[in-house]
Amino acid sequence: MTDVRLPLRAIIPFAAGSVGMGIWVTVPGIFLLYFLTDVLAVAPLVAGTALLLANVVDVVLHPWVGRLSDADRARGGHRLRLMFVGCVVVLVFLAMFAVPSGLRGTSAAVWVAVAYVAGNLLYSLYQVSYLATPSDLGIGYHERTRLMGFRSVVITVGVLLAGVVAPLLTGDDPGVGDYTRMAVVLGAATLVTMLAGIAGVARLNRAAPGAPVEAGHRGGLLVALRDRHFRTLATSYLLMAITMNLVLTAMPYFAEYEMGRPELTSALVAAFMGPAVLAIPPWVLVARRFGKQRSLLAAQAAFVAGSLVLALGVASTMPVLIGSVAVLGVAFAAMQLIPLSMLPDVIAASGPGGAGNAGSYTGLWTTAEATGGALGPYVFSACLAAGGFVASTAGEQITQSPGALAAVRLGFTLVPAGLMAVAIVMQRRYTLDTSAQRAPVGDLTAR
Repeated sequence: MTDVRLPLRAIIPFAAGSVGMGIWVTVPGIFLLYFLTDVLAVAPLVAGTALLLANVVDVVLHPWVGRLSDADRARGGHRLRLMFVGCVVVLVFLAMFAVPSGLRGTSAAVWVAVAYVAGNLLYSLYQVSYLATPSDLGIGYHERTRLMGFRSVVITVGVLLAGVVAPLLTGDDPGVGDYTRMAVVLGAATLVTMLAGIAGVARLNRAAPGAPVEAGHRGGLLVALRDRHFRTLATSYLLMAITMNLVLTAMPYFAEYEMGRPELTSALVAAFMGPAVLAIPPWVLVARRFGKQRSLLAAQAAFVAGSLVLALGVASTMPVLIGSVAVLGVAFAAMQLIPLSMLPDVIAASGPGGAGNAGSYTGLWTTAEATGGALGPYVFSACLAAGGFVASTAGEQITQSPGALAAVRLGFTLVPAGLMAVAIVMQRRYTLDTSAQRAPVGDLTAR
């Protein structure tokens, strides 16, 4: 079976859907813990626990959403219905930051956590179906990388814009009303781009239809869990997701308490995401030349090196700090692109009927991503609590102890470096890449 080259008129709207996904991932990921501890006066460990529990519910639901998505495709030939329902997430996004004026402390944490649970469920309906698309299509090893390359560029742009624009919309000393205004603007952008993504998925399915799936297919979750290639890749990705969510969560704290300038949060996000956007096309070429596995290992090693340099904190110069953050961004680009282009390779190699289980594989994959989203902020909040960090309300001036300041610095640097080192150990156990690269399109048994 010959390889199919996907048309740009289908790829571009598909990739555009990632802008909204990037906003949903970024704004809660970077600002929600800070919103709780420094605007709503929630104690760090309480705030971290609230976000963790909200994400635990999300983790439990993702495999079910994957099976639901597979059933939707078997019944209707596509996954678009769930994606349309998922667009309702924009309303919950607004509610999450529109905390009633009488709520502060633990009660505010409960409000945010409940909204976060609802938002994560709706987002997963869109995300799981969206990310199953490359596995649904009749395309090969390199075309999967090309498709996810476009998607990775756009989602990184979305993360960059959200990370830079959100602080500009909230101002230097934001209150709840400022965050609500930010949620209205970014929520509108989320809705428009998610609808564009739905149109793109429909065009891709017409341009490169995959094999039909029989209704009533079962066993997808067990097939995925028994697949050692999937387990290895997903475990490494879980550690990467924890690390990246921790780093994003820690950025506002590092800017304020280590660098002494909270307005530098936007600069750190830009230094992280700007190089990431530029690095994705080169990573596509690198993965084509050297293979996905070796390219991903190189990116993980670069991340560890950059984190260790950042551990010097203010003892280093500003150009060195910004340059190290840029190295993290370049590595982040590979970690956005390569694992997601390896997942369809795993599904294609899972044997006959693999395409019918794509939603189950993707549901478990996004479970790992959601777990990373839960544990990343929690690990950093635990670092803050261990260092004696004191929560505050908007405008309140608090002098943090030396232990709290050290917790901010080390939680942003050495802890991520250690997690990524473990991810490297796990990633080295993945052995599918060489055979997947050589397999022709349509060969579902390449091992």
